[in-house]
Amino acid sequence: MPPVGSAGVTLVRLAAGDARVLADVGPLIRVLRPALDAEGFARFAAEAQAQGLEFTAAYDAAGRCLGAAGHRVLATSRGRVLFVDDLVTDAGRRSGGIGERLLDGLKSLARARGCVRIELDSGVTNQRAHRFYHRHGLTISALHFAVDTGR
Repeated sequence: MPPVGSAGVTLVRLAAGDARVLADVGPLIRVLRPALDAEGFARFAAEAQAQGLEFTAAYDAAGRCLGAAGHRVLATSRGRVLFVDDLVTDAGRRSGGIGERLLDGLKSLARARGCVRIELDSGVTNQRAHRFYHRHGLTISALHFAVDTGR
């Protein structure tokens, strides 16, 4: 599919239990998380939505899901933040304004929810995403450290 601009794109916040979370968002998120199969995504989505995760999806006029973001408001010692767990655009629609439209929508949502900023993590090797984030005003403000628990 050729890239499309963000004109004619509608952002929809999907409630927990909305079938579009599994049907539309799941396949996109699983591109970012290849170890997560459909069943694993369903388990993750149910548990994470119970913890406050929301999904926003970008749809074109024909009802095709072009991109999605998983996000939640967190109270931190730095103030309220809108934390973006995942932001992904359909591979065939990248560089067409969909990611920008999603990010703009998340910025508006953050302001409406009293958040002082948006935060997200991006894998250190995902340089294409880093260029996108820098282009849209995000800066590197911290390093994220992790250790496997051996489980």
